[in-house]
Amino acid sequence: MSIIDVSSVSKSYGGVKANSDISITVEKGGITGLIGPNGSGKTTLFNSIVGYHPIDSGSIKFEGQEISRMQVPEIARLGLLRTFQQTRIYGEMNCVENMLISLPHRKMTFWENFQPNSKQDHEKAERLLEFVGLYEKRFLRSGSLSFGQQKLLEFAMALMNEPTVLLLDEPTAGINPTLINGLIERLKRANSEFGITLFIIEHNMRVIMNMADQIYCLAHGELLAAGSADEIQNDQSVIDAYLGAH
Repeated sequence: MSIIDVSSVSKSYGGVKANSDISITVEKGGITGLIGPNGSGKTTLFNSIVGYHPIDSGSIKFEGQEISRMQVPEIARLGLLRTFQQTRIYGEMNCVENMLISLPHRKMTFWENFQPNSKQDHEKAERLLEFVGLYEKRFLRSGSLSFGQQKLLEFAMALMNEPTVLLLDEPTAGINPTLINGLIERLKRANSEFGITLFIIEHNMRVIMNMADQIYCLAHGELLAAGSADEIQNDQSVIDAYLGAH
């Protein structure tokens, strides 16, 4: 069963077509990969799905509901969140404080945003920091963490909002290779244990080929290929456009 349906989506910036007539499906409960060379339109598509940039034409549905004209907070409240290539954490705050400040997405009223966080919020924050391997660093200033640890913190912050679908933009980029396997394991556990559907942009082919159930490849703003990891690795058009360069 699909949870995200992108149908004939196009998006231009000035005279440049970043996405052209793209149709993809993200299956509920699965892990879907999105690959392609730099400038192929991957991040533009992610931004359109979560509401950062309105599309020019086409349709984006989340659990059957049209979301292409919704604002970012509305879409987030539906359970559709994303992370970024560059982390968006609060470097002067410690890890627990970063976790707690991510909670207002779930607080629906004006006054609730000024209420102190509950004991349950603190316990949830610490539990998720333990899940991503940052429990021992929970009271450290987050700006002092390595880039890879900051990505783990951003991942934990997203989990605080209990997303239904999490879009991850190059989660392993810039991470020390020794941390990558741990991150992959935690992403898989978030998918299997928490039931979170994952949609991942990734340049590390070893990572995405070992994780994704379905992979889409973009090139020059268009959908080039779709299929399983084996199908994508053996697709000559993908090899010519992308994989052959690695």
